[in-house]
Amino acid sequence: MNISDSERVSAVLESLKYKKTSSINEADLIAVVMCSIRQSAVNRVDGLTNKFKIFKKSNPRLTTILTGCVLKKDKRAFAEGFDHVVDIKDIKKIPKILGKKHKIHNENYLDITPKYSSKFSAMVPIMTGCNNFCAYCVVPYVREREISRPAKEIISEVKSLIKNGYKEIWLLGQNVNSYKDGDIDFPKLLKMVNNIPGEFWIRFTSSHPKDFNNEVISAMAEGGHITPYLNLPIQSGDDKVLKSMNRHYTVKEYKNKIKALRKKIPGICLSTDIIVGFPGETKIQFENTARLVDDIKYDMVYINKYSKRAGTAAAKLKDNVSVEEKKRRERALNEVLKKTALEKNKKFVGKETTVLIDSNKENIWYGKSEHYKTVQIKSDKNLLGKFIKVKITEALIWSLRGRLINE
Repeated sequence: MNISDSERVSAVLESLKYKKTSSINEADLIAVVMCSIRQSAVNRVDGLTNKFKIFKKSNPRLTTILTGCVLKKDKRAFAEGFDHVVDIKDIKKIPKILGKKHKIHNENYLDITPKYSSKFSAMVPIMTGCNNFCAYCVVPYVREREISRPAKEIISEVKSLIKNGYKEIWLLGQNVNSYKDGDIDFPKLLKMVNNIPGEFWIRFTSSHPKDFNNEVISAMAEGGHITPYLNLPIQSGDDKVLKSMNRHYTVKEYKNKIKALRKKIPGICLSTDIIVGFPGETKIQFENTARLVDDIKYDMVYINKYSKRAGTAAAKLKDNVSVEEKKRRERALNEVLKKTALEKNKKFVGKETTVLIDSNKENIWYGKSEHYKTVQIKSDKNLLGKFIKVKITEALIWSLRGRLINE
């Protein structure tokens, strides 16, 4: 979501004739789009303020803006380090704040046409905000309640992107499964986007397990453009910890959804998010999480060590798992993941797959397969932003290697 926010901020600034600089030292204006999910991200923004003071000594014209996900208490704290602190919903006011006459006519900031950072992969927000109030998360406080974009606007944006050659569409939201525009829910929206003609992939994030249902699974299974990949955050493999996190589902309910998903879409690749060392998490409860990772056999797990985030319900709990123990649990979980990830990757060896190339380094091209696997290919051709057919020749823990077919 931060990438999408940054693209809209860029669009506003470029409409005011600002141009990107090749170096931050050359800037007359610096806009920081903040993430508030973890305290470490907030600390990094705090660390920037001292750098900006140094920059201003050599360039008195420098103006600094902070926007994105910013708590009210953080706004007050950052007011001294930034010239302007702007709520992400109010970025249309930036021209006025900067003393420019240009006006942004869109009432909703999501209606601002973004300055897409990629020419082949686009982030398309379908909603903003969250109603879930997970104990560790500040999103409901910085994004407020859920607001869904009109389906008509989403379809129009996607059609325009496909017409302009985009190959990958990410539908974004804090909880896409709770999308609602009249009688159009998320499964219906998925089908509507899938019915758009063209050569492109559909991916989406984030999904909350409590709202992930059979209708979403069916829409994924039926869709020709929807890729066989899903990130479904479990956060913990222990029911007591999940209850303390205010997640509103049990491990059994989560497993049943995974079972239904794999039945409908055999071979789908799965990733998840897990927090280790949540307040009160015992070693036995952590072992339940490690056992779940081994049982489900994810393709990827994004592991986060719990850190206290002011403004959340969990901040009131005693952070009684030591830093050393959190690191140990992270390492232990990573060892389980290495085994399951390699097992999963080996199944692709000898098979053909489609890859969307997104980067290059020393004649090695990198891209994501339809299963969201990182694939490496050697080629002298310019493959950036293209769909290519690849035969997988080698499986690594975190990626695959392959060769172009018919090269």
